[in-house]
Amino acid sequence: MHGCAACPVRIDALCGALETPDELETIHRLGRRIEVSRGQTVVWEGDESLVVGNVIEGLLKLSIISANGTEQIVGLAYPSDFIGRPFGANAGHSVTALVDSTICVFPRRAFDAFAETHPQLGQALLRRTLDDLDRARQWMVLLARKSASARVASLLLDMWDRCPSGPDRTVMLPLSRQQMADLLGLVIETVSRSITALRDKGVVSLPGGRRLVVEEPDSLKAIAAD
Repeated sequence: MHGCAACPVRIDALCGALETPDELETIHRLGRRIEVSRGQTVVWEGDESLVVGNVIEGLLKLSIISANGTEQIVGLAYPSDFIGRPFGANAGHSVTALVDSTICVFPRRAFDAFAETHPQLGQALLRRTLDDLDRARQWMVLLARKSASARVASLLLDMWDRCPSGPDRTVMLPLSRQQMADLLGLVIETVSRSITALRDKGVVSLPGGRRLVVEEPDSLKAIAAD
């Protein structure tokens, strides 16, 4: 129980639906923390769904292989996000660490059985699934209707909001510009031009490497909403 009680994301993660000491003790016995190195895949698309889990630290990408054999990033998993496919036989996408990450994983069948006997966990899982569906619909609108600059601004805003930041509000962008382009349905040159334009307007600054500071959050939000 102490491990769950001390978990930095427990309140925001799926396990936040559990409240009693007995419930926390049971889920604690089912789970184990694993350290995942950058580039390591923990779930493979099409494979049997063996584990599910909560992201404790780091960032992971969700990806599929398209018909022509290229990788397509379809989502990101931040701390407190739930990964894996409960109540399903096969994984619909791969899950790969973009940075060194920590995940609390559960055997999928054991988690399914626990959720079936704890309705509040099943309800929390349903709410999270519906939230994911809403985000997917919003992403479809972004890709179909928004300009390239609005797409880039939306992604930067999301990563700045959800990635851990330092005291100077600096975050390390976990995606390369090519990965950002793949995720947004753009070419890398367009992503680079859009980021440069945001920097030249003073909306963001780029201290070096993949470091990003959002200098004018309201301006970035306005561009993202365009």
